[in-house]
Amino acid sequence: MENLKNSLSARLCERFRGFLPVVVDVETGGFDAERDALLEIAVVPIGMDGEGLLHPHPAVSTHVEPFPGANIDPRSLEVTGIDPDNPLRGALPERQALDHVFAPVRQAVRETGCQRAILVGHNAAFDLGFLNAAVRRCGHKRNPFHPFSCFDTVTLGGLAYGQTVLSKAVMAAGRDFDGNSAHSAVYDAERTAELFCAIVNRWRQLETFEREQIGVGVL
Repeated sequence: MENLKNSLSARLCERFRGFLPVVVDVETGGFDAERDALLEIAVVPIGMDGEGLLHPHPAVSTHVEPFPGANIDPRSLEVTGIDPDNPLRGALPERQALDHVFAPVRQAVRETGCQRAILVGHNAAFDLGFLNAAVRRCGHKRNPFHPFSCFDTVTLGGLAYGQTVLSKAVMAAGRDFDGNSAHSAVYDAERTAELFCAIVNRWRQLETFEREQIGVGVL
């Protein structure tokens, strides 16, 4: 069993050149990562099964307290449904929030023998921008994510299914999407993870099929 675990870890590490894909979704108080509040963050590390197919691990998430002086656009709150002043949110200060979501990511990086995590997101530059801005504000020294490289499921969804909207790409991949649950960091991260795995697994299956066809002399 231990040998199988080590083999899977090595294969996942090799699949993305030493990077561990981790889906990240953030909900915010606007579009400006430097000025607008980070209000919620969720991460979903990606794993690999015995067949070499990717699958999402459980999401880890937290609500986040707006940093001092943060801007919050009411129009953003209308989309997310977040009430920053609700004490039942259980929001953490940014530093504690980062520690909370970084811990399982660092553990997954260690277990897979990867060098660091690489962010996967739908419009990934948006999520990566807010993540990096929070890291800078906190002076966090143990950010497991690559600072600028990422996988964007907008591009991948357009390539694989001709769809760039998350809900449409997820449904094109044969998964369900509940519009009423969208714009929750956990829900969007989980659907993005399903989409990313579906695309990568589809590519692997096509590669396997082509190799089999070459082996029998069809191609």
